[in-house]
Amino acid sequence: MGTGRAHAKAILLGEHAVVYGAAALALPIPQLTVTASAGWAADGDGQGELSYTMTGTASRALVTQASDGLRRLIAEFKARLGVAGGPRLDVLLDSSVPHGRGLGSSAASSRATVLALADLFGHALSEDAAFELVQTAENMAHGRASGVDARAVGATAPLWFKAGRVEPLRVGLDALFIVADSGTAGSTKEAVGLLREGFEAHPGARERFVGRASDLVRDARSALSEGRPEDLGARLTEYHDLMRGAGLSTNRIDALVEAALWAGALGAKITGGGLGGCVIALARPERARQVTRQLHEAGAVQTWVVSLKGLDNHAP
Repeated sequence: MGTGRAHAKAILLGEHAVVYGAAALALPIPQLTVTASAGWAADGDGQGELSYTMTGTASRALVTQASDGLRRLIAEFKARLGVAGGPRLDVLLDSSVPHGRGLGSSAASSRATVLALADLFGHALSEDAAFELVQTAENMAHGRASGVDARAVGATAPLWFKAGRVEPLRVGLDALFIVADSGTAGSTKEAVGLLREGFEAHPGARERFVGRASDLVRDARSALSEGRPEDLGARLTEYHDLMRGAGLSTNRIDALVEAALWAGALGAKITGGGLGGCVIALARPERARQVTRQLHEAGAVQTWVVSLKGLDNHAP
């Protein structure tokens, strides 16, 4: 039996623009985890096949979607090791990451599975090799995946990501991020298609979107490292306005953003591909309770608090 673990993530800024080569900032959510267990079928039947079971919060749709990606991932893993045939693999995934919320559920499931397989086969897997394998499944799930999810679900600190390169972010402030689930699943593929249609219909729209996103990511990174929470919060809200202007938000998401700001959050935005999913809000510790309460009153079905103080934030 081999085991592997991964966790959720949230995009702070950079959604969609990251696919076009811009940078993005990502936050690990360590309390939302996926644990994979991989072993050989007890009956020895089903040569070379895969038995896949998921428990936890996932829906039946995720089981079907993830199973297709994981079959491809396992085939790629075996090819990398030169393994042919063998008895049927049994993979059990226990996930607390809600599906379709922009929290990296598919990437976390894939990473946990990759690490479980490496453990099962006694194979030392580099971080880059794990990333490449997770991307195999991510590209099946989302089409053209930027790679930020595949990196962030294994990160121990906030990350800067651009074109496959990652750097840990220096954190110079003591604040909390509150992630609020709207209760409605988003669709990255649908959002990507909607944005592309808008770019094609309006000459120069893509350049304006990516340029504005890049400016906000750069400013937010500086505010995070230099300890300017108000500026970081303002950039979050401005990025939400960018996403909303592109048609990627919803009335429910907008209501949660407004509720967080009304309760004293320094900034708030949609996180992930859009058309549903989650909101992420930045708050000072003394305001976190009020912001969380107001998010629930505005319709959030669940919330999670991520403290920057609890993450490895000693990046240079």
